[in-house]
Amino acid sequence: MARYINAVCKLCRREGEKLFIKGSKCNTEKCAVEKKPYPPGERGRGGARTRETDYLIQLREKQKVKRIYGILEKQFKNYFKRALKMKGITGTNLLVFLETRLDNIVYLLGFAESRPQARQLVNHGHILVNEKKMKVPSYQVKAGQEIEIVKKSKKIQAVAQSIAQSSETEIPRWLQVDHKELKGKVISLPEREDIDQSIKEQIIVELYSR
Repeated sequence: MARYINAVCKLCRREGEKLFIKGSKCNTEKCAVEKKPYPPGERGRGGARTRETDYLIQLREKQKVKRIYGILEKQFKNYFKRALKMKGITGTNLLVFLETRLDNIVYLLGFAESRPQARQLVNHGHILVNEKKMKVPSYQVKAGQEIEIVKKSKKIQAVAQSIAQSSETEIPRWLQVDHKELKGKVISLPEREDIDQSIKEQIIVELYSR
């Protein structure tokens, strides 16, 4: 699958907020959003402002969410189609699909500093789901399933560093984690109040409803 390979900090600057793509660096003075709080490019700093139409606001919100979770347009659209067919609120269904991706859960459990790092751990076969190796970052983890770092991979420096930092981070209530054993469990599916409150999913639904 194609991936964005340029400077990821530009993505945060483009959206005007921290997307925490680079993990702990985003909380330091080295963060690009702190150093350059304006969009990248010639028109970013003091340039002519683009008129913010409803469509542009909707598009930017969709782009922001795609960048937070690190997925491409086709996959995002497929998630939306699935969310639309389900019972309940389409926007909430969409966010639940994104939150229960394996790479996202590995990140939320504190096994990785960022979602890109979590995706790499999954891709390289360092993650078990119910004791079976899983190499698909987009795998939808279900309630009751357990996530664990492969025994031989528990000494990876990046994992140890992330665990040390995650001790200060609150784990979502729908997850359970044992950082000593490097094991986690999905207790239940997340509810809307458990998911990033800065995301305005309703305007994404409006965008796709045009």
